[in-house]
Amino acid sequence: MLSDNIRREPGGSLYFADHSISALAKRYGTPLYLMDENRIRENCRMYLRSFAENFGDNALPLYASKAASFKQIYRIMAQEGMGVDAVSPGEIHTAVAAGFPPERIFYHGDGKTEADIRFALDRGVGTFVVDNETELLRLEHEAARRGIRQKILLRVTPGIDPHSYEAVNTGTVDVKFGRPIETGQALAFCRLALNCGSLELRGLHCHVGSQVFDEDVFERTIDIMVGFMALLKRDLGYETKELNVGGGYGVRYLESDRDIDIPARIRIVAERLRLRCAEAGLPLPFFLMEPGRSIVADAGMTVYTVVSVKKIPGYKQYVTVDGGMGDNPRYCLYHAAYTVLHAGRTGEETMFDLVGRCCESGDILQPGIPLPGDTAPGELVAVCTTGAYNYAMASNYNRFGRPPVIMLTPEGSYCAVRRETISDVSALDF
Repeated sequence: MLSDNIRREPGGSLYFADHSISALAKRYGTPLYLMDENRIRENCRMYLRSFAENFGDNALPLYASKAASFKQIYRIMAQEGMGVDAVSPGEIHTAVAAGFPPERIFYHGDGKTEADIRFALDRGVGTFVVDNETELLRLEHEAARRGIRQKILLRVTPGIDPHSYEAVNTGTVDVKFGRPIETGQALAFCRLALNCGSLELRGLHCHVGSQVFDEDVFERTIDIMVGFMALLKRDLGYETKELNVGGGYGVRYLESDRDIDIPARIRIVAERLRLRCAEAGLPLPFFLMEPGRSIVADAGMTVYTVVSVKKIPGYKQYVTVDGGMGDNPRYCLYHAAYTVLHAGRTGEETMFDLVGRCCESGDILQPGIPLPGDTAPGELVAVCTTGAYNYAMASNYNRFGRPPVIMLTPEGSYCAVRRETISDVSALDF
């Protein structure tokens, strides 16, 4: 199977995190988001252990909560000792409401409004990752008005192409995030920040992309960032205390995808950072990274009920399910690949397009997937590796409600986010 938390019984029944898919669908209905809580915790502990082995207490992994944001996720992150990366007042509010320590929140985003800044300061957010000069000056004004000194990192772009989807590539010179090193704008950005008396510049942030498999991406990033740190020391007399290299390790969506040894990669990154800092005569900065997808993706599965099967001789065959682009828009956005399994049985397979019930020709969950040729209405199918950017990106398109999020543990299952009703969908209407 794609992941070791997925298995099939001899009779063909599919299990996820040792729970029967058919039993869960019967209890909670479909569409249904499932999350393997133990896998989430295991992934957090893998990062924490790797950081401790390679950096001692001079590092912290931050969960990139845009991957999946709801209260129980933040409770788990707090219990496991993770930091959190938040990108909106909504994520900050959810984290704080769940009891997550605000001082361990790093607030990102390239379009923070004045209201956003005030909101985050009111909640005691520990560090702002400042994207641009407008935000910097707004934050300086607000911090000065409050009589505080706010910790910040500055987001810079190192000019790295990670060879991932263009839509999730964030490290090249001409992206919307941060200020590029290559053009000299990052240096000017840092000079401006150091003249802000109500802001404490702790260091630098960069992010090169998402779903990164190339082995040298973070090493190349380290080379450029340490070079820039040396430039800051030489030209501005500033010594970088913290370095955040973002997130982005890829996960397996298909059997053909590579399996990344993340602890080994972190060890290589740590060795590269020590080497480059030693060569530049710089102290080792406090190291931060922002795993999101690699924390929750393989902890997720989405279950659907087949609504209809359509066969067009000589053309295509369609399986339509009771969900669609409203609960997973990633194929529509990126042509993102997924593994799809029949949840009840095996059999002689044929190729189908798995499509949703939205009134939209582009409502495709996954084209060309193998399912038993006699797949019929009322049966269940499961889409694997949906823990990241599925619930987080879900919408009410066509006024369908979003599915519930059900957490799975060895002791049982529980609802972390309830299913939206028709009344919920129209609740804000006058």
